Amino acid sequence: MQIKLKEITVRELTNGYQDNEENGVVGFGGKLDIRPPYQREFIYKDKQRDAVIDTVTKNFPLNVMYWAVREDGNFEVIDGQQRTISISQFVDGDFAFQNRYFHNLQKDEQDKILNYKLMVYLCSGADSEKLEWFKTINIAGEKLTDQELRNAVYAGSWVSDAKRYFSKNGCPAYNIGSDYLNGTPIRQDYLETVIDWTSNSSIEKYMAEHQNNPNANELWLYFQSVINWVKAVFPNYRNEMKGIEWGFIYNEFKDINPDSKKLEKEIAKLMQDQDVTNKKGIYWYVLNHKEKHLNIRAFDVNQKREAYEKQKGICKKCRKHFKIEEMEADHITPWHEGGKTTAENCQMLCKEDNRRKSGK
Repeated sequence: MQIKLKEITVRELTNGYQDNEENGVVGFGGKLDIRPPYQREFIYKDKQRDAVIDTVTKNFPLNVMYWAVREDGNFEVIDGQQRTISISQFVDGDFAFQNRYFHNLQKDEQDKILNYKLMVYLCSGADSEKLEWFKTINIAGEKLTDQELRNAVYAGSWVSDAKRYFSKNGCPAYNIGSDYLNGTPIRQDYLETVIDWTSNSSIEKYMAEHQNNPNANELWLYFQSVINWVKAVFPNYRNEMKGIEWGFIYNEFKDINPDSKKLEKEIAKLMQDQDVTNKKGIYWYVLNHKEKHLNIRAFDVNQKREAYEKQKGICKKCRKHFKIEEMEADHITPWHEGGKTTAENCQMLCKEDNRRKSGK
């Protein structure tokens, strides 16, 4: 790998600046790809953007930027996209700084900005090295997420098309699934989640296998199937439904035909049960009835001590005496049979007997 330091003026950087769907985001006379596949959308807020312009107008130094040199002699931004776009948007007249657009400035003020020198390291080497460079130099500002890094490693036609569905503000995935997904599309949370669902947690393997596919139609159709299934099976939306691993539930139960009305009655009852502490887990439970999803409320310290003293430290099963720390609280009447987590329904068993009972 070779690294060469070069001075680039704002005039040179912003020459030929474009930001559109057809050509992407380019500058430097069309030779600089400002937003390669592994880069995120522009996320600087007004305060951050203004800080960049303030630095330039005061002729203070900006942090060094890094460009990768492509085989065709053109360049792509490795580090500095947000600063580059901030400068380019200002010069292009997209926003005002201190109530003045670039065209409002006097010629000497414009020239001062256009002649400002940026320090850019030009990095030459194999494509496989770009990700490592970014990991090394992406010290300041917004860190790349794991999925943004994966997008760099597996950049290609598939990633570009997948981002069209899952990675932009107001993207199709947001329009149909924002009520069911955590995170934001712009930070690649949606894309990561859906690949995780369909790949059974082998995201890198899935992306490697699909890297050169011409499109991401398969992933998009899968996501639509998941959301449509959820809406059909659980038509009564609750806030607890946001962020559930719906894809894994769909993968396991998509071939059954559950009674939605019956499920809703069970869900409503469980939502009112104070012993159910994980309300999100209800949607798993009504399909497989495994109590682990519900995190049934545990007996508190006082309830355990009350039961221990009442039993005089004698295990209800083996009838041997134990210290309280050698025992565990147990529901006399199991929760699934209507037993509540109350002092009256609490008994203390030695750890061995309690685990033996739980394993039945």
